[in-house]
Amino acid sequence: MGSFNVTLGEVSKAATATERDARDLRWSRMMAAAQAGDARAYEALLRECLPLLRAICRARLRDATEAEDAVQDTLLTIHRARDSYNAARPFRPWLVAIAERRALDRVRSRGRRVRRQLPVDAAGEIASGEPAAEVELDARRAAANLRQAIEDLPPAQRTALRLTKIQDLTLADASQRSGMSVGALKVATHRALHALRRRFGTEE
Repeated sequence: MGSFNVTLGEVSKAATATERDARDLRWSRMMAAAQAGDARAYEALLRECLPLLRAICRARLRDATEAEDAVQDTLLTIHRARDSYNAARPFRPWLVAIAERRALDRVRSRGRRVRRQLPVDAAGEIASGEPAAEVELDARRAAANLRQAIEDLPPAQRTALRLTKIQDLTLADASQRSGMSVGALKVATHRALHALRRRFGTEE
């Protein structure tokens, strides 16, 4: 008679996989509801996804501030691109691809400043993710709640956020376009992100 050798570890892994699958299905349904205009489902989805986004960004960026900024970049991208999500596809890979790309943007930006290169394994992981079309920004379909939140910011913060985060200009270019100093832009951008975190409940 054969022996029954299933270990507690294997049972635990199976249970974890089942929970993850159930979570992924729930997230996909919540995103579909959000696309249909369910603001509560959208807010709940972002709250549930936040720990995963932070884990991804913190794994890619050693600096805690850079990682948190990458999280906020990811949330902004999700806001702008949510109508491009295909509900027939799993949501989590789409979400992870966005977070990886925003973290990669931060790594590249930092690399330009300190002449570092992205590790090969991280670049490979990005390349193996969802097709670029799945995470292409759609600024013309910006979510109404984010647009309103940005409009409610003080003028200097609104300008700094749009130039440095949405238009993705360098600080030097943003400074030239806005007439604000680089230091003032940094402060205004930080305060704008802080205000958005408070508004959308993403502060720890």
